[in-house]
Amino acid sequence: MSDSVWTRKGGTLSDKSARKEYGLTQEEIIDAIQAGKLQFRENHIHGNPYFRLLREEVEALVNDKYGKNHLDKKKLETELAQINKELRKLKSQITSLEKRKVELQESLG
Repeated sequence: MSDSVWTRKGGTLSDKSARKEYGLTQEEIIDAIQAGKLQFRENHIHGNPYFRLLREEVEALVNDKYGKNHLDKKKLETELAQINKELRKLKSQITSLEKRKVELQESLG
């Protein structure tokens, strides 16, 4: 694979994200790396090492291991979690704006 896959937005993910998004274990990731099913690059953030993996290879691994339905379900669960997170954030902003609106109205009389 060319280096462009490694630099494309959304083309890679960390081993932690792979565990969270696709339900893989660290052992499954390491086994797949050793078996040559996953390419990786070792990175560090704040001195802590992690593996950067190619998303398409992780998805292929999940398909092989658990079937397409599992991957589709995990993608939907991830999207739902993102939507819920965004909704909580927006509700918080609405509450804050409503409070500020009342303060301004009281200041105006």
